[in-house]
Amino acid sequence: MTHPSHHALTNPDKPAVILGSSGAVVTYRMLDQCSNQGAQMFRELGLGRGDAIALLLDNGPFFHAICFAAQRAGLFYTPMSTRLSPAEAEYIIADCGAKALIVSATLAPLALQLRTRAPGVEHFYAVGGDVAGYRSWNDASARQPLAPIADQSAGRDMLYSSGTTGRPKGVKVALTDDAFDALTPFLLTTATLYGFGSDTVYLSPAPLYHAAPLRFSMSVMRQGGTVVLMEKFDAEGALALIQRHRVTHSQWVPSMFVRFLKLPEATRRTYDVASLQVAIHAAAPCPVSIKERMIEWWGPVLYEYYAGTEGNGFVACTSQEWLLHKGTVGRAVTGDIKILDPSGALLPSGPQHSGAIYFANAPTFEYHNDPEKTAASRSAEGWSTLGDVGYLDDDGYLYLTDRKAHMIISGGVNIYPQEVEDLLITHPKVADAAVIGVPNEDYGEEVKAVVQPLDWADATPAFAAELIAFCRAEISHVKCPRTIDFDRELPRHPTGKLYKRLIRDRYWQGRTNTLV
Repeated sequence: MTHPSHHALTNPDKPAVILGSSGAVVTYRMLDQCSNQGAQMFRELGLGRGDAIALLLDNGPFFHAICFAAQRAGLFYTPMSTRLSPAEAEYIIADCGAKALIVSATLAPLALQLRTRAPGVEHFYAVGGDVAGYRSWNDASARQPLAPIADQSAGRDMLYSSGTTGRPKGVKVALTDDAFDALTPFLLTTATLYGFGSDTVYLSPAPLYHAAPLRFSMSVMRQGGTVVLMEKFDAEGALALIQRHRVTHSQWVPSMFVRFLKLPEATRRTYDVASLQVAIHAAAPCPVSIKERMIEWWGPVLYEYYAGTEGNGFVACTSQEWLLHKGTVGRAVTGDIKILDPSGALLPSGPQHSGAIYFANAPTFEYHNDPEKTAASRSAEGWSTLGDVGYLDDDGYLYLTDRKAHMIISGGVNIYPQEVEDLLITHPKVADAAVIGVPNEDYGEEVKAVVQPLDWADATPAFAAELIAFCRAEISHVKCPRTIDFDRELPRHPTGKLYKRLIRDRYWQGRTNTLV
């Protein structure tokens, strides 16, 4: 039984979702009824199999019900970041071909602008309150029958990259002829690798518009478990929820681990995390020292993976594997890993042979309405890449170096900033750090760090000099920042990814190209 509709019959009063801050509960009966009524609503609006909707929703009690309604109705559903500008949201709505837009009333300022900037949208609805120009989704769907629609079929998400290096890219995978409740490869993966099942209590601390939180939480509910949903991540609040709900499974990004470890040790030790069996993490490379400390604290329950919204490959490792291959993101579970040099030639194993990471013999994907980006993601052999750089060791374990788009070229030397960022974040006075290339008349680019200090009072030239010395004592001087600026908060996506392009653009404004 791999769908909430089945669990609603066998265990209707079991919590499918528990809201972290309020403790409000969505039972399986409620989830099934609301998703049935939502699917009926889509049919009344004239939306059929293969049509698209866009969602601009906060984490809350309506999110999963609407997604499951679209999934049961055979629709493509595109959750959008709540941090988008009006122009970015307008682009995604048009690009995915959405016929309906459903928004949270809490996002009314952005929703009001989109009401006049989405000419292709035929139906506008708001949940959780009133928004001018939008009908009430709650009222309209509540009038629909509770019975399933007659033509249920499997819809799926159509997600967009977070746009950390440019305009978001939509990933569209064709619908299958499978039944809406059919077992999927992803369900098998979560069951076999992580032990998802009816006893799972899964803490989801990140926004549901991102691929991993959405897909993993829906997988939990398809298998009869309970999702504890945080409306917004807070380090101590997450620890409290783990203790209160005896959380067994969870999912994180490395920046969240950093926030945990910056809490006073006395605070951290206050909370009982012994119920944790699996703590999944991904989205960005995790500094070795950070992961070592997390395993020491939580035990060998950390499970890392490397994958993308594109679904073209899946790499994973356990804590035990990682401790034997520190720094790895794992070995391939789906696809075969190939490391290529700039000419497209295969590279051998070893850290001295870092190159572009490609997946062979893996599922294919296309960037929606963008054949050029799709072609750019393929090698001559047809292998696909997410744009990341790394290497394999002799045992086939993959290590990430950085993203190709983040590479700094200084005096002809290629510098990947991830190593410097991983070092800076370990400094006890640093909350976050980004390393970028900025203009240099002699070398083309030079290395600069932009640091978010834990205490803004430390944002001084003396502290900048201290951090530069800190780096130079640990890694090659070529890689170290020549200068350091300070920001009160770096533009980091709630999923943990850093919007480096927004930082880099400050230093390259007015230039016709990105190199001097």
